[in-house]
Amino acid sequence: MSGHSKWATIKRKKAALDAKKGKIFTKLIKEITIAARQGGGDPAGNPRLRLAIDNAKSENMPAENIERAIKKATGELEGVTYHELTYEGYGPAGVAMLVEVATDNKNRTVAEVRHIFSKQGGSLGETGSVAWMFERKGVITVPKQNKSEDDILAIVLDAGADDLQTEEEFYEITTSVENFEVVRKALQENNLKVDNASLQWIAKNTLEVKGEDAEKVMKLIEALEDCDDVQNVYSNADIDESSIK
Repeated sequence: MSGHSKWATIKRKKAALDAKKGKIFTKLIKEITIAARQGGGDPAGNPRLRLAIDNAKSENMPAENIERAIKKATGELEGVTYHELTYEGYGPAGVAMLVEVATDNKNRTVAEVRHIFSKQGGSLGETGSVAWMFERKGVITVPKQNKSEDDILAIVLDAGADDLQTEEEFYEITTSVENFEVVRKALQENNLKVDNASLQWIAKNTLEVKGEDAEKVMKLIEALEDCDDVQNVYSNADIDESSIK
């Protein structure tokens, strides 16, 4: 999990820049809309929507924005229908990548994603080309809040978590898909702030990437994340923070 945790640290450092661009709100609104359209507008009976709302609140999204997105999804207000797709590809140095998108125009999005891969030294692959290298996991980020690793570990292991990584400012907890909601709820019941909780694609094995290759991989990831239709980008790259300028 080391490569994933390093990337988590890097992503936290660039989150402030994303917030300034308004990209975080855009992605969260899409997730709320999709969740409400698929499972209904009541978060009590829709775990995905409940999670999306919690993540939006953790980013200080105004309540009226959340309510408007739900109403658009349920038909109370006119809205856009988003399609969820996952693209697979290879980046520089043979890095495997999964790209999750939410789009109202599939043809436009696949053309944009293919162009980004090509421009940044990668290539868009066929369905199934790299997905087998990843597994679906729950990932929960908790700020340290003067809590020791043992304190957090006792709570999450009892709830069924798989792993805990300690970083400079936060703990990153990994769970199975089945135990994800149980672990998240256990943290909340113990009055612990959850910065972010999501189901992610985690590489089964990481590929160490250094120097110029690391810079190229980072440029590809950033270019993909800058695409309006892209929700999440995952890779098997193990990039050390010292490689990031």
